[in-house]
Amino acid sequence: MRLLLIRHGQTPSNLKRLLDTAAPGPGLTPLGLEQAEALVGTLADERIDAMYASTLVRTQLTAEPLSRARGLDVHVRDGIREIAAGDMEMRGDDEAARTYLATAFAWSADDTGRRMPGGENGVETLGRFDTVVAEAAATGADTVVMVSHGAVIRTWTAARAGNIDVDFIAARPLPNTGVVALEGSPEHGWELRLWEGRPLDV
Repeated sequence: MRLLLIRHGQTPSNLKRLLDTAAPGPGLTPLGLEQAEALVGTLADERIDAMYASTLVRTQLTAEPLSRARGLDVHVRDGIREIAAGDMEMRGDDEAARTYLATAFAWSADDTGRRMPGGENGVETLGRFDTVVAEAAATGADTVVMVSHGAVIRTWTAARAGNIDVDFIAARPLPNTGVVALEGSPEHGWELRLWEGRPLDV
């Protein structure tokens, strides 16, 4: 299966650099709406058989233009929502951002028992994302789009793709509507093919 993981479009909280992870979350900025529309052209050459989005509003708004263009329903699943910031929710300071990412990337390096302060641990976060990926794979779809969130996409990809490690992901923030492509299956594992829509260069 080809799995296209796409970060949502820009939100007001992105502009303020806030850890805004709770549902339903903010909508998109005018730029974010433009970014969502642009995905139709960006993915014009991709066959898409199924689409998923998280329970946060911003992913569903991002998925809408592409789903309309392709005539596909968007399956909304809680499992691919953002990593919950817990006690750091709505903080925008550097210390909170460092703690949040350090915890998430520790999960990618197999320290999955570590817990986000006041939030999830890695077993819970990676497990819920795995569940949605497994659901999509079980449909038999060849190419699946999942519109999700920056931190959870980076963390899950580093944890599950066999051809990269956490250092690769830590050095590469994912911009709004950035596209990550993996190929594989839950049974046989995954390999990263594209990062931000460009072929892997490691």
